[in-house]
Amino acid sequence: MMKKLQVLVATMHQKEHSLVQKMNIKTDTIIVNQCDRNVVEEYEENGVTIKWLSLAERGVGLNRNTSLTRATGEILLFADDDVVYYDDYEETVLSEFKKHPDADIIAFNFVSLNKDRPTSLITKEYRLRWYNCLKFGTFRIAVRRDAVFKKNIFFSLLFGGGAKYQSGEDSCFITQCLKHGLKGYASPKYLGEVYHAESTWFKGYTEKYYHDKGALYRAIFGKWMYAIVLLVELKHLGKKSEFTFRKRLSLYRSGSKDFSHRSL
Repeated sequence: MMKKLQVLVATMHQKEHSLVQKMNIKTDTIIVNQCDRNVVEEYEENGVTIKWLSLAERGVGLNRNTSLTRATGEILLFADDDVVYYDDYEETVLSEFKKHPDADIIAFNFVSLNKDRPTSLITKEYRLRWYNCLKFGTFRIAVRRDAVFKKNIFFSLLFGGGAKYQSGEDSCFITQCLKHGLKGYASPKYLGEVYHAESTWFKGYTEKYYHDKGALYRAIFGKWMYAIVLLVELKHLGKKSEFTFRKRLSLYRSGSKDFSHRSL
């Protein structure tokens, strides 16, 4: 029988199962632990089923897909290992999907415990569109399993930690949902807290940063990517950079061409 809510956790190098308690998980969950061994475990804890997959592989997109393809819940809540859920997270998620029966994907709020890395705050409910959906990390979204399966939507293996391009698997996934006609909402409800101690990929505004952003914008926006680049640059107008605008544009272009070549 299909359970209503299932959490899909991406993590690495876990030695034991204390993560379930640390995250305050109270629902059926699949945890994919990328490490140096291959072990599959399934056990019951406090009345819920935990599937724990320790796998000798790398890449956050691959991690997400591993849990997604094995998911059985009606509603799937993606998670990172630095999240701590509130006791009522299950009720909050399900009530929002009940409130919006047409919703296939919903983004939620989390309180960042790192003042230097705040999350983008949702202050009021709104529909997700291509121009307002790029600020949500995967850990903030829940989806209807059947909706993403029907449209064959999965995470890119080219973007994100451990992949060719250092970030963007979350933006690719969300925009793919919207491009395939899935309906999304942003909810001001909070599901918990996130430590956000340190970025696993951001090492400053380096050449690779701009190159990889060029690849990401090409993947998401296609021929419109240069318009997006200009909008991004205008938004950050006045901020100091070690690269001139001409150099940054060249790096965006090289990333775009690199992705276009790989996608042929």
